[in-house]
Amino acid sequence: MGLKIYLDGDLVDKDAAKISVFDHGLLYGDGVFEGIRSYNNVVFKLNEHISRLYESAHTIMLKIPLSKTQMSEAVIKTLQENGLKDAYIRLIVTRGVGDLGLDPRKCRKPSVIIIADKIVLYPEKFYEQGLKIITVPTTRNLAEALNPRIKSLNYLNNVLAKIEAVNAGYEEAIMLNSLGFVAECTGDNLFIIKKGTVYTPPQSMGILLGITRDVVIDLARKLHISVKEQILTRYELFNADEAFLTGTAAEIIPVVCIDGRQIGSGSPGQISLKLLQAFKKATENDGTKYNF
Repeated sequence: MGLKIYLDGDLVDKDAAKISVFDHGLLYGDGVFEGIRSYNNVVFKLNEHISRLYESAHTIMLKIPLSKTQMSEAVIKTLQENGLKDAYIRLIVTRGVGDLGLDPRKCRKPSVIIIADKIVLYPEKFYEQGLKIITVPTTRNLAEALNPRIKSLNYLNNVLAKIEAVNAGYEEAIMLNSLGFVAECTGDNLFIIKKGTVYTPPQSMGILLGITRDVVIDLARKLHISVKEQILTRYELFNADEAFLTGTAAEIIPVVCIDGRQIGSGSPGQISLKLLQAFKKATENDGTKYNF
């Protein structure tokens, strides 16, 4: 059975899933999206992802033509149609078809697209041995220009930073904000551990408030591990005992080297591994179940 894509209420073959060249999502990156995971017939944190999608859409004054309940049902239906127990779900809402001008009023009907498929973001060896990352010159968007909390289809800021990482021979990169403080990575949130306390940059540094980030903070506190949202510089990163990244696709991945500086022992740390174990357990039952 070929992959089926949800497109404006219909489930169509992958090759038939087409949008207009006049869609403002294509022309201008005018739209919003979410990345969601399912584990063994459980869509992890579906309600939280749906809520964030609607907040992003509301912020850019994009009216989604489905209710939250209908959107959740469409996600489940797409997974069931494709027979996927474990999947990565990409949920997209574009402004819709308009003309070559910027005016969003010309776009009469937003489009909803749901893709459910497999994803492997990083090779397994990086989860076992840890990831080496660098800081790149491209800074994070100013919140006053394009707030990073909006998961918009305009991801060029992240893409440019990713290109710099790849050109330097790395899988991932740290982005600083305009003041030189640590913000986040190109597709993941960043955490460090120092003397048993977990630290991560606060929202004010220009970051996406990741759902996996929130889960990790909650899990750490349940495990009686101190967590602080704190402004960080590269100095704090270089001298951390442990470091790791979080994201829907990446889950939790340890970091063992930043800008050539070994982090801690140079291997994934005990607290990082403890959180990873707790996260895997959380994915088993913290979400929306579905059957075929």
